[in-house]
Amino acid sequence: MVRDRMQASQSRQKAYADGRRRPLEFVAGDHVFLRLANLHPVFHVSQLRKYVFDPAHVLEAEDIQIREDLAVEVPPIALEESRVEERRGKPVNLVKVIWDRRTNDSTWES
Repeated sequence: MVRDRMQASQSRQKAYADGRRRPLEFVAGDHVFLRLANLHPVFHVSQLRKYVFDPAHVLEAEDIQIREDLAVEVPPIALEESRVEERRGKPVNLVKVIWDRRTNDSTWES
């Protein structure tokens, strides 16, 4: 009886999850949108959306240089603040680097 209820519950959950999923298949040459605000070298395929061609779309592409190792070099916009943290018993100087003001993308770098 418990096993039957467990099976029924798992079946309901699977049906709910499968109903929300949609298969994503892309081939080389497909155009896609990336839902992340920041460029990142690693992202999940669920962050991609297929682009349907429309001649009315006008896209302004930024000139992004991609290296052979598929890394993107993004120059910093500004250095905002600095601080000293202790790591493994040693002081480390950190600066807050602003990468993009539109998305407020910033990181603390040593």
